[in-house]
Amino acid sequence: MLTILACIFVFGILVTVHEFGHFITAKLTGMKVEEFSIGFGPTIYQQQEGETLYSLRMLPLGGYNKIAGMDPDDPEDPERGFNSKPVSSRMLVILAGSLMNILLPVLIFFGLFLAFGMDVPENKPVLGQIIEGYPAEQSGLKEGDRILSINGKPVHEWLDIRKNIADSGMQPIPFEIQRDKEKLTITVTPGVNPETGKPFIGVVSSLKNVRLTPGQAAVASVTATKNIIKNMYASLYHMVTGKTKAEFSGPVGVAKMAGEVAHKGFDRLMQFTAMLSLNLAIINLLPLPALDGGHFLILLIEAVTGHKLGKTAMQNIQKVGVAMILALTIFATFKDLTR
Repeated sequence: MLTILACIFVFGILVTVHEFGHFITAKLTGMKVEEFSIGFGPTIYQQQEGETLYSLRMLPLGGYNKIAGMDPDDPEDPERGFNSKPVSSRMLVILAGSLMNILLPVLIFFGLFLAFGMDVPENKPVLGQIIEGYPAEQSGLKEGDRILSINGKPVHEWLDIRKNIADSGMQPIPFEIQRDKEKLTITVTPGVNPETGKPFIGVVSSLKNVRLTPGQAAVASVTATKNIIKNMYASLYHMVTGKTKAEFSGPVGVAKMAGEVAHKGFDRLMQFTAMLSLNLAIINLLPLPALDGGHFLILLIEAVTGHKLGKTAMQNIQKVGVAMILALTIFATFKDLTR
């Protein structure tokens, strides 16, 4: 039950924020929004307010805005239709959903940092998180271990650990550690960090919690969002170039993860929501048919050439895009169910 509720909560927030971005910019640029819907499938609730029908539907895995004249089959609306507006207005409406999904994590992180403070790395030689599946975990290092020496060289701070691992290369390295009252020697053979090409064992420094002022929380939330986006694009680049294995989850996998983090607390669920929101923004901005990025690319071509694509071409592009997304969703769901 918690997994179901967490899934509805996360998808509900992401979809509402994304579609509200399209909705509010369409309204502000004078477009007619005929329907604003959260979810797909059978209608749970509908209410007409002015020219817009507001709908809540059963499946919270998406949503849509029905903007007059946006669908190639819609009759032309020369005054308030999507295609009657300047290309700059149409670009803004298309990008607004993803921009809202970038703004949302900034607000989430701001609230979390203000309420719970921020965990910052300590420079003492004590292991924090041990990343599962990497050499440190496979060799038996544990969270809380204090590193005394590496390869016979004394360690006094966290930077010494990084330097000594880098200097030792890919050879087996003896770690002298203090674990509770016991001194141990554990040998670790580094792997190669796929992003940097340098020796890597999969450990993170210990953290300490620091309370933040509102101003500090605001700066930290923007910085955290920027760094996550940078890392996501780097990971996407490495997957495309074959440097790392492509891994992704469909709705079933995301729902499972939402349930798992919900058991760890509401703050963890909100962090997960922020990360998923940024993923949604980045994927939506890819220049692929049926995604916002693909639609923006078409508008960019129109802005450069001064000519709109014809109705048939737009319909064919949308069909290809929908087919691609459907195939990818089915494949991802199959992978989720067989993991």
